Amino acid sequence: MKWKKQLPALFLAAVWMVSLLAGCSQEQAAGISLSVCVGSEPVTLDPIYAEESGDQTILVHLYENLMRVALDATGQNTVTYGIAKSVSQEANYDGTVTYTFKLRSAHWSDGKTVKADDFVYAWQRLADPASQSPYAELLSVVVGYDEARASGDMSLLQVTAKNDTTLEVVLSGNYDWFLSQVCTSPATVPLRQDVIQSLKEDAMAARDSGEDEDASWWSDPTKLVTNGAFTATAATADQMVLSSNADYYGTRSGPDELVFRYADTPEEASSLYEAGEVSAVWTLTEEQLALEAQDAEWTGIPELSTYTVLFNCNRLQDVQIRTALAQTIDRTALAEIAGVTASAAEGLVPPGVPEDDESDFRSATEPPLLDNSSEAYQERCQEAKTLLTQAGYDSGANLGELEYLYVEQGTNADVAEALCQMWHETLGLEISPRGVTEQELWSALRSGDYTIAGTSLSAAGNDAECFLMQWTSSSPDNVVGYSNSAYDTLMSIIASASDGTARMGCLHDAEELLLTDSALSPLYYRRTDWQLRENLTGACRDARGWFVFANVVPRT
Repeated sequence: MKWKKQLPALFLAAVWMVSLLAGCSQEQAAGISLSVCVGSEPVTLDPIYAEESGDQTILVHLYENLMRVALDATGQNTVTYGIAKSVSQEANYDGTVTYTFKLRSAHWSDGKTVKADDFVYAWQRLADPASQSPYAELLSVVVGYDEARASGDMSLLQVTAKNDTTLEVVLSGNYDWFLSQVCTSPATVPLRQDVIQSLKEDAMAARDSGEDEDASWWSDPTKLVTNGAFTATAATADQMVLSSNADYYGTRSGPDELVFRYADTPEEASSLYEAGEVSAVWTLTEEQLALEAQDAEWTGIPELSTYTVLFNCNRLQDVQIRTALAQTIDRTALAEIAGVTASAAEGLVPPGVPEDDESDFRSATEPPLLDNSSEAYQERCQEAKTLLTQAGYDSGANLGELEYLYVEQGTNADVAEALCQMWHETLGLEISPRGVTEQELWSALRSGDYTIAGTSLSAAGNDAECFLMQWTSSSPDNVVGYSNSAYDTLMSIIASASDGTARMGCLHDAEELLLTDSALSPLYYRRTDWQLRENLTGACRDARGWFVFANVVPRT
């Protein structure tokens, strides 16, 4: 990426200015600058493609969605109104649910009014199969999603601007997480069609003239027209400066300026923090995490993902074979190989996903769905041998040589070698691990051209349903080819459930059924952590990975 606008020679301090530390109150003070490091140079600032936490963090400061994530009075994350000033919900006779958003009087950074049509354009662009957005599934709960993607006619997606200040969205069921997950996501922020078109034309002209062969419409952040609390005012390959948006409707208690410093590794980020050049840093180094893990009270922050083995049900059609493979996995041993931030999985849904306002979905499952004790493992291995014999493949005979695909990065290769060795020693199976790029892996998964694969499964939303809905027989994201009418029925009941307790019960049942059928086998979870200067407060991290620094202030 080539940044076209250079930073001023005299750059503002990387930490809070002395005047702030000397006694600024909770009120916003002119000229205050906060520097942070939450990743490397952006891969993309196109909201529908941004997958890196650092990219998403920049986006949530540049753009504001219908709803937004903030801290409540107790310091916990909450969801509050953003561009929407109110929302109403109506259950329809056919089981669908209509959400009506009334938009507040808000403006883009060029002074133009934010309109409901800006959301319609952005959401249709996200859902369009031509866009190939990894976040399109967020809108799968909207009526007309499947029809729109099948036909290419995005007008079938039931997201409608009734007028400039009224947005109507019709959902296919009662999805409790729609407001908190879909309407706060960086992928669903509003966009101006005229601005995107103009910037695309500029980028095309730059490519045609040879000025910038890699130009994209978002390549120069200072040209972006945004509706969030900040606008990009300067950028280089090393950092980006965001300044308060004069046209932003709201008031804030935090900095006038945010400086995003880039680091390609945790070690580089840590050096910036130790040198006092940034006031917040993510992620920590392996050494730092190892030190923190020595504290018995340290729990870390659960990542919203589970490293999982996927079994292609179209190739491994016999559930006994898949179950034998799953039962032979020693998750505790693999988690140790994966490193100090890993812990053996007890289910597909990772820790940190809420059961309700007070409890965690994972910890609410008692006893654990997956027993990782050494005694249970020995029993499972004996059962696995029996299952393989019953399937007619005693000691792996006639199954032939199989392949296990994984992404060649981090500890994945060591985990793959150990996993294949487990299958060989216990079941006599010849399974060869093969490392590939992430693009190659997902190409194989989507085409079905694989037998067994390992990957990190994440969800677009922090809700158990978001981890389970893609495995229905009709889901285009069901890359394992799993099909079970009972599972489909459970997921249908969940989508229409109005009782929260009954819904959670069905979610637990669905997860258990999915794992009993061994369509996949979770291996381990990971934890992460970050640092903020002790004299500061007000930063929050969304469970999906991005940070909000707009309201960081000194501790009082």
